[in-house]
Amino acid sequence: MARSKTNQRPIVVVTEGGPHIWAIVNAIADHLAPVSVILETPESKRQLLLGRARRQGWTSAIGQLGTMMLTRLGKRFFAGHAARLAAEQKLQTEPKPGQKIVQVSSANAPECLQAIEKIQPGVVLLAGCRLLSRQTLAKIPCPVLNYHAGIAPKYRGMNGGYWALASGDAENFGTTVHLVDAGVDTGGVLRQARGKPQPGDTISSYALRQAAFSRDICVEAVRDALTGKLGTVDPGLPSRQWYYPTVWFYLYTGILRGIGKNLI
Repeated sequence: MARSKTNQRPIVVVTEGGPHIWAIVNAIADHLAPVSVILETPESKRQLLLGRARRQGWTSAIGQLGTMMLTRLGKRFFAGHAARLAAEQKLQTEPKPGQKIVQVSSANAPECLQAIEKIQPGVVLLAGCRLLSRQTLAKIPCPVLNYHAGIAPKYRGMNGGYWALASGDAENFGTTVHLVDAGVDTGGVLRQARGKPQPGDTISSYALRQAAFSRDICVEAVRDALTGKLGTVDPGLPSRQWYYPTVWFYLYTGILRGIGKNLI
């Protein structure tokens, strides 16, 4: 796919970063135009724990924190598998030389809106960042899309690929690019892609695997936004929001059912 030759407004991606996100950013840059990345500071573990405790209770919050610790360990332990996956799929998982990056404390911070106003993009793509507040969203004067690592609306929220597998719904191991509204992955669906985990994949590498088969839909959705050709589709699926699995549920699915293989 050659880079578009048409004149167009800039592209902005708002994210916390990560190898799978850089793979998508670099694919968009290769096929369309350079991308300005607004990189927000991840929430601290304390903030995450308190927020989840308020929403779901302390038992679930502590269980989810345990899984987060396991998956972080898994990323280090299975780094070789991730590197092979990236090489096989030709994923560029680091920022390109000269990549424009604007550091902000939060996607909802005033400096994020200031950066968007300065860049004046034709489209903003959210990819692994905080949920935008209504107030922030209302002040962005261009289409705002979201890359979601799950098939929406059936697997909204966290770890959509894992939950599809854990639910015995492997055919919906996939991703969605959708319009952003005030809900959690509830905006109109633009494009979806489905794939399969491969031997050696774990919950730690699902995001990278999903990015590998989803780069094209991100490029296509961003191009549609830039050319004024966005159109939503109805997937005809039930809607449910999912959260990070608790460590005991994750260990159960890993030991007895082989989901998220090798436990980490």
